[in-house]
Amino acid sequence: MLYWKKLTEKAKLERVEKALGKNVNFSHDSALGYPASKLDGKVFNSDASFLKDSPVLQTYVANPNHIGCHTLGISEKAFKGTQEMEREVLKVLAIDIFKAKFNSYDGYIAPGGTEANTQAIWMFRNYFMNKLDAKLSEIVILASEDTHYSIPKAANLLMVDLLKIPVDFENRQIDVFALETIIIKAKNNGKKYFIVVSNMGTTMFGSVDNPEDYIQILEKFNLTYKVHIDGAYGGFVYPISNKDSTINFENPKISSVTIDAHKMLQAPYGTGIFICRKGLIENVLTKEAAYVEGMDLTLCGSRSGANAVAVWMILFTYGPFGWCEKIRILQMRTEWLCEKLVELDVEYFREPFLNIVTIHAQYIPKRLAVKYDLVPEKHEKGNKWYKIVIMEHVEIDHLSTFITDLKVSINAKKRSALKIQNTSSVSF
Repeated sequence: MLYWKKLTEKAKLERVEKALGKNVNFSHDSALGYPASKLDGKVFNSDASFLKDSPVLQTYVANPNHIGCHTLGISEKAFKGTQEMEREVLKVLAIDIFKAKFNSYDGYIAPGGTEANTQAIWMFRNYFMNKLDAKLSEIVILASEDTHYSIPKAANLLMVDLLKIPVDFENRQIDVFALETIIIKAKNNGKKYFIVVSNMGTTMFGSVDNPEDYIQILEKFNLTYKVHIDGAYGGFVYPISNKDSTINFENPKISSVTIDAHKMLQAPYGTGIFICRKGLIENVLTKEAAYVEGMDLTLCGSRSGANAVAVWMILFTYGPFGWCEKIRILQMRTEWLCEKLVELDVEYFREPFLNIVTIHAQYIPKRLAVKYDLVPEKHEKGNKWYKIVIMEHVEIDHLSTFITDLKVSINAKKRSALKIQNTSSVSF
């Protein structure tokens, strides 16, 4: 790790205070031109004593606006201090976790993974149209049927066709034969430019796609493509737990990645992260934002600098070794659950390097799903899966109680089936 380290409480507090000292101070400065201010003092008391030792809350009250992208060109000078902290976060994620080379990436902390995924598709669509004179009708998105709903949402917003690739019911891997058939058909229908969304931890299953499945077939037919990794769930886990992972920027075919800090990192909600290679994000420049100092290269425009500081605080509180330890604890709890399910002959899916266990719905009675807040694949009829996500608050005691209830339910079902079988035998 080049940039990720663990800092003391004093060092973190001093770093935030230094950043805020470089920002405009709406309490003292003659800042007349900004349509913004600190948070309303009648509601958010900036003199509260507890703020002195709460750097993130200090930042929320100061209310920095991180409009624009701070890895490229200049940015609004009024918030340069906390913008520097956002760049430090991106440096850790891009270089230390996703193995990008120094100064080879752009990105920003977005209001969530849905925007970050939309940003990627918007960027690639415009790249194809700006650089290769592609027609909108010639561009298509490829993604597995387990892909997050943000992808069909982005396809709808951006008027780009989406083709969903079937996956195996049990192992959730992409059906490469179906993928090739779909690509051939798309090519024959006039599609020339492909935006690939490859998952690093799907929302329901935690399944991880192999981006090479897409790459090999697209290159076999000499097709033009860009690959985006949706690591909104798995981005803070999979590269840590799987030391041999090659799903990163060392693979020259991967162009962008989404990560969500408000999932595994436990940052405040509304904290997604988008990172891409240099030379791409310029394709979404909004030239009309002329009053913004620098370039607005983001979908959202104005966004909270406090979220960037929150992510910075979490990363530098743990450091790489502390974070690795946390992930290992969650992995051990997940493995414990899987062992107990095997003992009960309960069928489930689990990606070995992630902390989601998705159980066949036939084993889970409705009352158990309600009691433990298990999430179904579908809320309407026809649900086939329930998932358990081993987050930090889910301890072995919780899992043990669930397993006990599940065992009682399974045994009761077996006794009922045996009783019916015996009754049928007697009747003959």
